[in-house]
Amino acid sequence: MAQELTHIQEQQLVQEQQQRLNAQQVMVIRLLEMPLAQLEQNVQTEMDENPALEAKSDDYDNGNDNGNVNDSDEDTSEEQEERRDELDEALDRMDRDDRMETANYDRVNNNDPDADQEERIFGNTESFYDKLHEQMHEQSLTERQEIIMEYLIGNLDSDGLLRKSLTQLSDEIAVHEYIDVSEDEIEKVLTILQSFDPAGVGAQSLQQCLLIQIFRKNPTPVTKLMHRVINECYDEFTHNRWDKICKKLEISEYTAEEVLAEIKKLNPRPGAALGETMGRNTQQVTPDFIVESDDEGNLSFTLAKGRVPELYISRDFEDMITAYRQNPESMTRRDKEALVYAQQKVYRAQLFIEAIKQRQHTMRITMKSLLKRQKAYFLSGDDSDLKPMKLKDVADDTGLNITTISRVCNSKYADTPWGTILLKTLFSQAFDTGDGEEVSTREIKSVLRDLIDSEPATMPLSDIKLAAELKKRGYPIARRTVAKYREQMGIPTSSLRK
Repeated sequence: MAQELTHIQEQQLVQEQQQRLNAQQVMVIRLLEMPLAQLEQNVQTEMDENPALEAKSDDYDNGNDNGNVNDSDEDTSEEQEERRDELDEALDRMDRDDRMETANYDRVNNNDPDADQEERIFGNTESFYDKLHEQMHEQSLTERQEIIMEYLIGNLDSDGLLRKSLTQLSDEIAVHEYIDVSEDEIEKVLTILQSFDPAGVGAQSLQQCLLIQIFRKNPTPVTKLMHRVINECYDEFTHNRWDKICKKLEISEYTAEEVLAEIKKLNPRPGAALGETMGRNTQQVTPDFIVESDDEGNLSFTLAKGRVPELYISRDFEDMITAYRQNPESMTRRDKEALVYAQQKVYRAQLFIEAIKQRQHTMRITMKSLLKRQKAYFLSGDDSDLKPMKLKDVADDTGLNITTISRVCNSKYADTPWGTILLKTLFSQAFDTGDGEEVSTREIKSVLRDLIDSEPATMPLSDIKLAAELKKRGYPIARRTVAKYREQMGIPTSSLRK
């Protein structure tokens, strides 16, 4: 009997073993993934919510790095008293509500004058994503569904497609938004997103994008055949095998031509189309790095700070904690509550400052590795100088985890002498040309795009002809590889490019 109980206990221990991120790790991950513009907003929000977190003013710029101020800058007794009053008011709010309203909420709902000024400065910069958010607010969503919807919209690519699996989205939402959501929950919200305009937005593949657009059309014999072609004969359709489609669906060549003409009217890139209609880019890019070169071919870079100030712990809060601790015997119940409150805010501020520093360090050493490995490309701006490079290569250089490198590069941009580039585009697999030379797949894709851009508008090149042209240029790749690269770049088949 004792052995059975021991065995049961051991099984329970194994089931309870979990790997959890602590508060510091979660905060570092969140900040690391943020591009500069988002980081600026996050820092301002954190300062609004945490009175123990302060920014260095211009008077402190000549101080040391840790944010300490000179002795001559001591606050007056009136300022200290004002800070104590603010703390008392915060404690009163804690008694009424466990969560304080953030300053951002007040700006949006109370028509803060600063918010109006910001609108005057930036004007009407409504984007593709703004349009989707407008439609989101017209839906009857729960708070949980709104969080999921926000994340899905934020992960759409420039074509308006969501090229991530439900499993991947579930894992990412757990890390970024601190909520555990099932794949079924995400799928329900995704279905709502796919009902938004333009038709096809939120699709997880080109095939699904076309099917959504067909479904929105009025049902006719032609639309029914369009649906059957994309749903039942998609492989034949992508390879322009209309003879097989006609045989499989038992339709004439004349009918097939009519169906194809209607399919060509569909939009394989709904997100890009809306961006063009509005006359704006789908996203406004703020570079996180500024890369420069000198006449001798040396590279250097600067980590852009933007409007992110240097942060430090409020001296008032530190003084309060010290004062309370010096006389523990005389502390009242309210003094103890004030001490706990101050300690929590200071601890949160320390975590945030450390996370900012760790973000900057990680980004610096990652960029050093990128410049070292892709020096020729940064000097010339020519895709043919781009060397094959994997995330593991940079991880080995920096001693960081592969997932950390991925987080740095996925949403960060660098301003170079040749334009602004997304860091993740620097990575590509190696391809052996057959004569012992290795080139990057990015180089091949660049040549492929040039071929497609220069093809006759009325007679676009098929994948077989594109493969033949690439072979002439020294890139002997198969037709199926051409099709894979073309789909990765969001370029439709030749039948849809006419």
